[in-house]
Amino acid sequence: MIDSFRPADGPPPQRLGAFFRWCLTGAWPALWLAGLLSAAAGSMEVVSAWLLGKVIDGVLASGPGEVFSENGGIILAFAVFYLLIRPGIFGLSSAASNLLINPNVMPLVLSRLHRWTMGQAVTFFDNDFAGRIAQKQMQTARAVTDTASETINTGMFALASVIGSVALLVGVDVWSALGLTLWLLVYMWVIRAFLPKVRARSSARAAARATVTGQVVDTITNIKTVKLFAHADHEDRAALGAMGEFREKAHDFGVTSTWYRLAQMALSGVLPVMLVGGAVLMWQAGAATAGDIAASGAIAMRIAQMSGWVSMSLMQIWGSVGEVEDGMKTLTPAHELNDAPDAEVLGRVKGDIGFDHVTFAYGRQAGGLDDITLHIRPGERIGIVGASGAGKSTLVALLLRLYDTEKGAVTIDGHDVRSVTQESLRRQIGMVTQETAMFNRSARENILYGRPDATEEEMIAAAKAAEAHDFILGLVDFKGNRGYEATLGERGVKLSGGQRQRIALARAFLKNAPILVLDEATSALDSEVEAQIQDALLRVMEGKTVLAIAHRLSTIAEMDRIVVMDCGRIVEQGSHAELLAGRGLYARYWERQSGGFLGTEEAAE
Repeated sequence: MIDSFRPADGPPPQRLGAFFRWCLTGAWPALWLAGLLSAAAGSMEVVSAWLLGKVIDGVLASGPGEVFSENGGIILAFAVFYLLIRPGIFGLSSAASNLLINPNVMPLVLSRLHRWTMGQAVTFFDNDFAGRIAQKQMQTARAVTDTASETINTGMFALASVIGSVALLVGVDVWSALGLTLWLLVYMWVIRAFLPKVRARSSARAAARATVTGQVVDTITNIKTVKLFAHADHEDRAALGAMGEFREKAHDFGVTSTWYRLAQMALSGVLPVMLVGGAVLMWQAGAATAGDIAASGAIAMRIAQMSGWVSMSLMQIWGSVGEVEDGMKTLTPAHELNDAPDAEVLGRVKGDIGFDHVTFAYGRQAGGLDDITLHIRPGERIGIVGASGAGKSTLVALLLRLYDTEKGAVTIDGHDVRSVTQESLRRQIGMVTQETAMFNRSARENILYGRPDATEEEMIAAAKAAEAHDFILGLVDFKGNRGYEATLGERGVKLSGGQRQRIALARAFLKNAPILVLDEATSALDSEVEAQIQDALLRVMEGKTVLAIAHRLSTIAEMDRIVVMDCGRIVEQGSHAELLAGRGLYARYWERQSGGFLGTEEAAE
């Protein structure tokens, strides 16, 4: 009845009611069914009280010897109700909640939030903790599920019980029914007074909890740096600061919930006194039977008990609503980078790349790129050189459309990258970066990330081409998995820098995209290993358009063309020999190199 992974209808709204509808679209028929079953279970309480009253009246009206002969029908109904009907209704209601709603609604909501978050631009993730974002997704999905589940299990159940109770009391004593109605109005007033505070303080508590998670995850993610700099105390203080804030918010929530609970329990004590006392007075006046007193007492005790349960459930519901509101603030911002409404799917390209008067400064007045014009022919291999901050990585980021240009356009085969879908654009570009990205998955899965449908033979061939096959065969993880099945650890922490780089190269080789970007792709390799894979790099470059960023100039000396950047502009371009003969910036870089690296003095200058 619920497709747990059905895509959402459009972007998430930023209004609470609309956001709930967005989250639960596709689950409403199941929610209504569960609600009706919960209401049926709630009505069982009233039927129980009514049957009890009938049995007592029948027993009192009969002699001891005629109890079963004169009241066989009502006694049989009583037995069938308690042995078959009541358990069956409660069982169906429980099944709807535990088998239909809870296991399916949370994946439905979480999958929608995760898909939306995955579509955010890289700046969204740059500006927040990874752990905090993950916590917000889980928190919001769980809170939406809890709100829906508790509303069904408590709200519908209690509503049916209360309506049935009023109807039953009308038959006993109109004044008792009016008294119950008045009590319910006061009960609702107390709820209305407290729940907005519960909601606000729950939201604050959820925000503080997510901050704790983000702080702890950030520390654990960088645990090597923490230990290398002997900053365990510093990280402990940072974590305790976040935990202290969470403690204060949790304490504030606890104060509100305690007063709320006290008010509700005091109010629930009034009801039995009022209803049972009223029924006794009516019996005294000859207007009610002993069975009526028993039924009124059963109803009063049940509603009094239920009011405490309902009040706590309502507090949990409003607490969950507060957590949903808090999660909305983080997870629902509109995507900054969207595909155009008429965006085309980019097929396999030849690799003709153009930068036409491109300016991009990350929204600042300076930095990034300033009026860059560059044409790269299909199959041309160019090296990009410049000191740190010259704009090399920004050039590549705009090609991948991780950002949109502020002026000018980037084209591939004449297509403006803003006119094609982002997914199809990035399928045309293979990239190996200096900071290699590894998943906490097996070596096989990390390499196959380049092309998931590749065969085993193709995957191993890519690993061999990247000089990674031999060391992969020697891997063993903590579970005893070996070779390509061994898990690499979070961010590939169990590998050396050179090993991570070679797996990243294997991934790029396997992708076999027509455009290849190498951003310091061999920087983590020692000279011997670099020499071993140079031939492989040359082979994989054949027929591809290549952009290679390097500080080690010897790695790009054989490129068809070298582009020299400085302060966001192209200041020189030409072959290695032409640039040396020009005695410009590139020649100075070459002369200042020590061991093949771009001189730090020039970078500082």
